[in-house]
Amino acid sequence: MSKASVCVFCGSRKGALPEYAAEAERLGKALADRDWRLVYGAGDVGLMGLTARAAQAAGGETFGVIPTHLMNMEVGKRDLTSFVVTETMHERKKVMFMNCDAIVVLPGGAGSLDEFFEVLTWRQLALHDKPIYLLDTQGYWAPLIGLMHHVVEQGFADASVLEFVTIKATVEALMDDLAPRLAAI
Repeated sequence: MSKASVCVFCGSRKGALPEYAAEAERLGKALADRDWRLVYGAGDVGLMGLTARAAQAAGGETFGVIPTHLMNMEVGKRDLTSFVVTETMHERKKVMFMNCDAIVVLPGGAGSLDEFFEVLTWRQLALHDKPIYLLDTQGYWAPLIGLMHHVVEQGFADASVLEFVTIKATVEALMDDLAPRLAAI
């Protein structure tokens, strides 16, 4: 049986609230504690770095993917279990997605939104059935959740798109929900 892998999309910055960093660290540790591999953007900055360092400190396996042009900006973390360098952002997302069983999106900026919408669109098009989670730390994703409802209400998406995303406020709640979904891996 292979090890379950969770792709984490998150900010290359720490954000304005200390709770964002604390939850990123909790998630990294929780993944390692369950012996689930962290798949992420291979940066050693912001929430990315915090999540990876917490997973490593707890003995977890880490799989990082970074495009060449971000090696310096995101401080490519070369001490990971697996470290993959791609040519483009699109390749990065594809490699991350292909090497995971579930996706968790922590607070982040435009890059995290891009990653979220790509996997959500692929799910909407029935290209995968992997669970997608928003870790809604301190209500960070409330505007996005509202926008998703607005898109459905205005007739630009079927209501089923809302069912493709599970929203959890804490790492503990997220892990409790995700565990049975990954039990068969």
